[in-house]
Amino acid sequence: MFDEPEETSEERVLDPAARAKEKADEFRMHAELFAVYEGPRKFGAAMVPGMDPELARELQRGMARLEKTKSADSPVLPPESSADAEALLGLGSARGLSTGDYHIHRRPAEVMIARWLEGAKVETFYERMQAHIDAALGGYREDERQAHGWKNDPATAKYLDALDAVEVNTGERYLRPIIKAHPVFVLSTVTADEMDILHLCDHVMGVPAADVVGRASAPPEDEPTEQDRAWFFKLFSLRGAPGGVERMCFFTYLQKADDAF
Repeated sequence: MFDEPEETSEERVLDPAARAKEKADEFRMHAELFAVYEGPRKFGAAMVPGMDPELARELQRGMARLEKTKSADSPVLPPESSADAEALLGLGSARGLSTGDYHIHRRPAEVMIARWLEGAKVETFYERMQAHIDAALGGYREDERQAHGWKNDPATAKYLDALDAVEVNTGERYLRPIIKAHPVFVLSTVTADEMDILHLCDHVMGVPAADVVGRASAPPEDEPTEQDRAWFFKLFSLRGAPGGVERMCFFTYLQKADDAF
């Protein structure tokens, strides 16, 4: 579902610590997906269609500009981008849009979704993301112990021990302490060439796909094919604490995979 990093060597795949870290990274990406999009299913967040097309394009252009300014080595934006980042974080409230809800602009085979969080809702986001990854890692550790713990295999034992040693602090991974302590802004992205739109809508969000992408673009109800379900997906996650108040803006771009390239 997400773009996977290319494996550089057989040694990396076989190394127990690298295998454990790779699995933890996989769970972290899924935890982020749930924390960003589970609002309708868990908190009664609304799907709000009809976002102003100019606002949607302003967000799209703004996120793209910010992405170009940051280093490939760090998601922290350079100081010269701070004013633009702060403006995007405050754009929803400036336009009178509700926080926590999903504001949607649709075109044929293309969807943009914006969601703003601030204050207590930011705290809830981090709590939910941490809970998701803790549950996923805990369940996987137990399953792996039951399936392989009986083997008299040193490599397997090292892998299971490495899994037990893995700790993922989502707040630190999202650079939350740095954001709270310094006047910096952070932008990260997640991309998938073929996101299963039914998984995102039905399983993660708990809403029909038509509520997200529109009835005309939603997969057919009877036996949808993989191509029907496949959408190009890109998530921009912008964070900062202007004025001492933590804020987040999630901007999602979706396009039907057969129309994406």
